[in-house]
Amino acid sequence: MTPMDGFAGLATIDGWAILSILAKSLSYVAALGAMGGVLFLAVFRAADPGVRTLARRIAVVSALAILPILAVRFGIQAARISGMGLDGAMDPFMLGIIWDGPRGTLAIWKAVGAVLVLGVVLDRAVGTLLSLCGALLIAVSQTLVGHSLGDPRLVLASLLAVHLLAAAFWVGALIPLHRAVIAPDGAALLHRFGTLASLTVPILIAAGVAFAWKMTGSVTALIGSAYGVTLLAKVAAVSGLLLLAARNKLWLVPAVAARDPNASTALRRTIKAELMLVAVILIATAVLTTVTTPPMNF
Repeated sequence: MTPMDGFAGLATIDGWAILSILAKSLSYVAALGAMGGVLFLAVFRAADPGVRTLARRIAVVSALAILPILAVRFGIQAARISGMGLDGAMDPFMLGIIWDGPRGTLAIWKAVGAVLVLGVVLDRAVGTLLSLCGALLIAVSQTLVGHSLGDPRLVLASLLAVHLLAAAFWVGALIPLHRAVIAPDGAALLHRFGTLASLTVPILIAAGVAFAWKMTGSVTALIGSAYGVTLLAKVAAVSGLLLLAARNKLWLVPAVAARDPNASTALRRTIKAELMLVAVILIATAVLTTVTTPPMNF
């Protein structure tokens, strides 16, 4: 029994489903880290060298993690489809079926994107261009599977890609910003990020809400389905994230700029809390796309 038993659109949750959720959560971390690191470097070119080095390292490590995570997810998917457990995870025939489907196409796009993201090590205009193209490919790859395959296809795919890029800009900046708090010019960087976030967060929310509405279609479907309940949990976590971000922008960042001795510690603690909420959001997203069916597909 699970807390959502009785809700419509909930698939069977077994050990392989749980492994699939965990692996997908890690794939989101890698994708957002790769895209977010690239976007941070492209936007904040004058940031402290130590902060930029950290962002570059995050992008590279995340990009390198994408391929092994893809391989693990292929095996888990083969095990789930075949019902053969570990034998199915390594069965060439089952793996071939997955490779020939949308997930194989996703793997190619994402792998190419990950390789291009490694262009950040060049730290020149060509490196920036290559890595930005890689980030875009990774975002687009996520539209090739899952709930964005419904109708209207182009609208859903576009909303998801924009949503992912906006999320990556925000999430990918959190660890570099945690470092920036104690950097010499950290207050200026934090202020600029807050200003840009004020522009990107509405895009993130608007794209997410529009996508969710296309998936559910009504308030009744939202509260009466496993998809809707999980989505509401995700929205609650996002709301908490927005409240923390508002606290940072309105109080803590100005306090850091004013050299309040306690503000830096408080801000770094808040950023850690934001990272924890991001983890909750990514797990909820993995649940949404692994074991629930949108009401529009009932």
